[in-house]
Amino acid sequence: MAVQAVPGVAILGPVAAEHAVILTPEAQFFVATLQRVFNSRRKDLLKRRQERQKELDAGRLPDFLPETASVRASPAWRCAPPAPGLVDRRVEITGPVDRKMVINAFNSGATQYMADFEDSHAPTWSNNLDGHVNLRDAIRRTITYSAPNGKNYNLRNDGKLATLLVRPRGWHLEEAHFLVDGEPCSASLFDFGLFFFHNAKATLAVGEGPYFYLPKMESHLEARLWNDVFNAAQDMIRIPRGTIRATVLIETLLAAFEMEEILYELRDHSAGLNCGRWDYIFSFIKKLRNHRLYVLPDRSAVTMTSPFMDAYVRLLIKTCHKRGVHAMGGMAAQIPIKDDPAANAAALAKVRADKEREVIAGHDGTWVAHPDLVKIALEVFNKHMPQPNQLFVRRDDVNVTAADLLCVGGGQLLAEGGITERGLRDNLSVGLAYMESWLRGVGCVPIHNLMEDAATAEISRSQVWQWVRHGAITREGRVVSAPWVLQILQEEVEAAKGKMGPQRFAASKYPLAAQLLAGTITGGPYSDFLTTLCYDHIVTKPASRM
Repeated sequence: MAVQAVPGVAILGPVAAEHAVILTPEAQFFVATLQRVFNSRRKDLLKRRQERQKELDAGRLPDFLPETASVRASPAWRCAPPAPGLVDRRVEITGPVDRKMVINAFNSGATQYMADFEDSHAPTWSNNLDGHVNLRDAIRRTITYSAPNGKNYNLRNDGKLATLLVRPRGWHLEEAHFLVDGEPCSASLFDFGLFFFHNAKATLAVGEGPYFYLPKMESHLEARLWNDVFNAAQDMIRIPRGTIRATVLIETLLAAFEMEEILYELRDHSAGLNCGRWDYIFSFIKKLRNHRLYVLPDRSAVTMTSPFMDAYVRLLIKTCHKRGVHAMGGMAAQIPIKDDPAANAAALAKVRADKEREVIAGHDGTWVAHPDLVKIALEVFNKHMPQPNQLFVRRDDVNVTAADLLCVGGGQLLAEGGITERGLRDNLSVGLAYMESWLRGVGCVPIHNLMEDAATAEISRSQVWQWVRHGAITREGRVVSAPWVLQILQEEVEAAKGKMGPQRFAASKYPLAAQLLAGTITGGPYSDFLTTLCYDHIVTKPASRM
């Protein structure tokens, strides 16, 4: 279906009839205006990321910024008070924006639902537009879904729907199907702009507001850009500044050194910080990948009690509560295992222990990825946090230094955890299977009884790259080399082929996934993100070549 494009906008993907209501001329103009005003700053900030990586590679390790010391020291500022629907955030469910998931998440019993256009979402053109249709319908309480098996899904009507927060894609990504003045639009501005334009006033009408999660930021200057976007967007549709609330995921190493500055920049719009644990581990590896001292053990051995992770959590809780906002816990990757009662019990015990650790540490809420885990998380937080939050837990006893945030125990973490052939094979298996799924348009995948998204796949491939780069030696005594890694990768491909059969395998994306993965695990070229590495392959023609 053809839609009317506004001057300077080119829509390169097909627009189905049900999507035309999202890509109205007015919505296009709104997004295009944000792009024209803010995209040059976005590109400048991405250049700063590249410059900072060169400094890290040269040995200038992260530290707290001397030029913003006064912001950290000042007792004179606090963030905005919690907005309606965000006072009690004890359990938030997260997931992609497909129609069935949206209904199940709203109905799950969680206090909030983070609808994800980012790491658990494969951003095909149709997936993106479907997601906006689904959220629009959910906010207006008109969403329904009829499954192929005949089961019907509707929103519950008992007044216990989750409060919606939306996570747009990060600053580094672009939307190739939507050009403004000949350039691909910032994916962040595209996702945010379409949702905000269509739904900001509708969220206020149900007693809540336009609430967001902001991913992958690396500095307070990137937070300042978001704050300016928020002010412009609110002015354009004539709602008061400060109506928007945003929780920032602290999921990059550099952002951990600027937590207070990030809150300060967003203080009129801030809803707190979240421990984006899996992306944080990925960022730790990525940023320090050229330094042998920071080689990490098997992914399973890097836990929230590892020294650098424990320091990051303690600092986040202290920082948030000092400034009057929520300190949100992270995601346990375990999911229910229906065909193995013993394994299921063990998995659920890990989830319970993880949530107990978080609430006792002082977190105000946590994340789950599966509706069946909402009840467990609620039980834990209800027991230890009968009140709506723990903003009064100040943690003045905490003093986290730069060295603490970089601490791997002088190699002790690696020595105790170890690198194993099993860990290497698991990393390659997860990376390959996830990339194959993502290339098919599915961004949230159960693999080996864990819910994997882009963040955990990033850890998997980055660890392999790091181990090859530094000639790591497994517990079995074998050097992790490029030829061995590529051999195991090929074995994983053959295993998938044997399991699927020739016909299904030929229709899969395994050959392409293996090709792309092989280029970023051998210790040489390193792609900053799997999503940017793979994106051209899910772009609808003719948008693939700009």
